[in-house]
Amino acid sequence: MLIYLHMVNRTFWLNKIDKLWKSRSILWLSGVRRVGKTCLCQSLPNIEYFDCELPSVRRQLEDPESFLDSLAGKKLILDEIHRLQNPAQLLKIAADHYPKVKIIATGSSTLGASTKFKDTLAGRKHELWLTPMISQDLKDFQQTDLIHRLHHGGLPPLMQPSKINEKDYQEWMDAYWAKDIQELFRLERRYSFQKFAELLFTQSSGLFEATRFTAPCEVSRGTISNYLAILEATFVVHVIRPFTQHRAAEIVSAPKVYGFDTGFISVFNGWQTLRSTDLGVLWKHFVLNEMQAQLQTRNIRYWRDKRKHEIDFVLVKPRDNIIAIECKWSVDSFDPVNLLSFRHQYPRGQNYVVAKNISRSFEKKHNGITFHFVGLETLIRELL
Repeated sequence: MLIYLHMVNRTFWLNKIDKLWKSRSILWLSGVRRVGKTCLCQSLPNIEYFDCELPSVRRQLEDPESFLDSLAGKKLILDEIHRLQNPAQLLKIAADHYPKVKIIATGSSTLGASTKFKDTLAGRKHELWLTPMISQDLKDFQQTDLIHRLHHGGLPPLMQPSKINEKDYQEWMDAYWAKDIQELFRLERRYSFQKFAELLFTQSSGLFEATRFTAPCEVSRGTISNYLAILEATFVVHVIRPFTQHRAAEIVSAPKVYGFDTGFISVFNGWQTLRSTDLGVLWKHFVLNEMQAQLQTRNIRYWRDKRKHEIDFVLVKPRDNIIAIECKWSVDSFDPVNLLSFRHQYPRGQNYVVAKNISRSFEKKHNGITFHFVGLETLIRELL
């Protein structure tokens, strides 16, 4: 069994929790298995922890009022809350009648996304998505080797060992199938589903065409679309849709699909050592992960035209401020042609080139258009 080598205070996330608790008493904490939700919660000071997978805990929670009365003014962790018969009702009672009881609830991603759960708790909870490890986490874990993080991924139990053990990643996939997929979706074809997930990891960040997966996965196009929706709902992949205003020269429908973690991409591609091209791919995933964590959004797009000019990420801000972001492991590989093509269509907005080897930000102009060359920390500061 994989465990943390030691308890680490993940300062970015602890600060987030503290800030969110100041305005609402209920916090829904989401994220994939082994991303560190339980350890994060248990690192909080002065908390009462309840694992809803235990029958004894579920019995305590059958009478929400008595349970909450006994814990007045305390901070609670309700882990795996989807095991309860009516988790939304419990949290609603707590929010409405016990505002001094602070609660972090964790559970299945599908529960958090369900209409009933959202409607019952509308205006009563904050949400926090715990992503794989970000830059601040690396500092907290005293891990200074970014290449190690890219190679092993951002799940703390998998990142910390000095060498990659492929069995650990397969064990994660097996547990994901058994506990997240079978219990919640009751799919029948394990081989087809896992084959599809593995193919998405090996082709991560590529254009997605459902028909390319039907033969190797031995299922229909409709089933592939259903599999993709499940993987997206459970945060195992991110579907990055094209930014477009339906101009004739643009890609308007085909999404890109990103695997959730660089370690799984490395393992399923068989990358025992990382080449510069591999680092470029993984760096783009790391930048995406950092933006998702810091901005707490999946509303990030990409852009591509039919002449194959492409922008890695596009963020749409108010007043037609369309931010374009290009990711490069080395700034030396940057070519302005893609950004120039994009700005010919969409002239308003900032242009960022975020590269690993930029320690001091600088600007350049091409054809009258200003490009900002920044490191990842500066990019995030500009976007917030």
